[in-house]
Amino acid sequence: MLNNSLDKNMESAEVCIVGGGLIGLTLALALSSTGLEVAIVERVDLQDTISSEFDGRATAISNGSAQVIKGIGLWNLVSDQLSPINDIRVSDKNSLFFLHYDHTEVGNEPLGYIIENRLLRLSLLKKIKEQNRISLLAPAKITEINKSPNKVQLKLADGRKIKSQLLLACDGKNSSLRESTGIPVTSWNYNQSSIVFSVFHEISHDNLAHELFLPGGPFAILPMVDLNGRHRSAVVWTDSKSLIPSLLALKEEEFISELYKRFGDFLGKLEIVGSKWTYPLSLLHAQRYIDHRFALVGDAAHSIHPIAGQGLNMGIRDIAALSEVIVDARRLGADIGLSETLSAYERWRRFDNLVLAVVTDTINKLFSNDIPPVRTARRFGLGTINEVAPLRRALMRHAMGTMGELPRLIRGESL
Repeated sequence: MLNNSLDKNMESAEVCIVGGGLIGLTLALALSSTGLEVAIVERVDLQDTISSEFDGRATAISNGSAQVIKGIGLWNLVSDQLSPINDIRVSDKNSLFFLHYDHTEVGNEPLGYIIENRLLRLSLLKKIKEQNRISLLAPAKITEINKSPNKVQLKLADGRKIKSQLLLACDGKNSSLRESTGIPVTSWNYNQSSIVFSVFHEISHDNLAHELFLPGGPFAILPMVDLNGRHRSAVVWTDSKSLIPSLLALKEEEFISELYKRFGDFLGKLEIVGSKWTYPLSLLHAQRYIDHRFALVGDAAHSIHPIAGQGLNMGIRDIAALSEVIVDARRLGADIGLSETLSAYERWRRFDNLVLAVVTDTINKLFSNDIPPVRTARRFGLGTINEVAPLRRALMRHAMGTMGELPRLIRGESL
């Protein structure tokens, strides 16, 4: 990165991103691909985040998000780790009514893909190390933020300073930058947590993802790439918070017995792979996304229930929209940190994110119970949607992230 400051401790960048998670790293690549100089500040050592014990989650990447990954030059690094989702089956407990998405109804491309978070993070870091317009500072602790009319300046604990035109918060749902900026949020906790792990199974998953609604919460079975020649799937088991500790305390054979009760035997014998992780669930939405030379991106702006697997995809759509408005402003010779530029991003993304947050919250409340009249109505609803082809195809395209006012990256175009 160019450093044109007379202060040897001062780094200069056009954009400073705080947060080196999946969203922060992806955003940095998107911006730097157009010639922007970017600094990333992350408080933890990123080498720790690529260990197999750091994060057991696998992520659903929609078809639209896959276009962004291709657009920033990451596809060749991750393609062999991506398991296509060709079909999705949504069912309510043991009901005969279900909703089935078949990708061939809307084209030849998969509905989406599943990849381990760790492997996606590893590929992002590898790609970033190849870029000469990205400066990665990690681990690094921010001790001071100063904003002036024309710039933002950060001071780090080791004495280094960074000045930029724009500061972007990608530091997660507990964003310290959002809090220090005074942006209020609407939030609540669910009485649910998710247990996340992966399993080997005897029978191939055939690239079919399952979403099974149970009274305690949704139970997802997601196709993964084979490992050492063995079939593998990711499991996201959501249940009441009060039940999670007792489930995790079970011996392995007892846990697998409980797993079979929910999973069934359609994939044959099951074997748990590695560790299990648990995550409390909550909803959060920032009441505004921007401030003076500042914007929230990804989970720092919104965090939703994982019932539809859209959390990361919302963040990637943020990246595509924000990158586009920044790059367009820069090409016109405008200041990329001005409120006019950032307001365009907020208008583009805030309403869509709010709608999806409300929809996922409503679906979770509708399906995470066993009230007979509600159960009957939702099962009838699933069966009806499955029989109405135009509605079913519209829902598929929405799940693929290919509906609405799409940024260029999601349309498969360059920035």
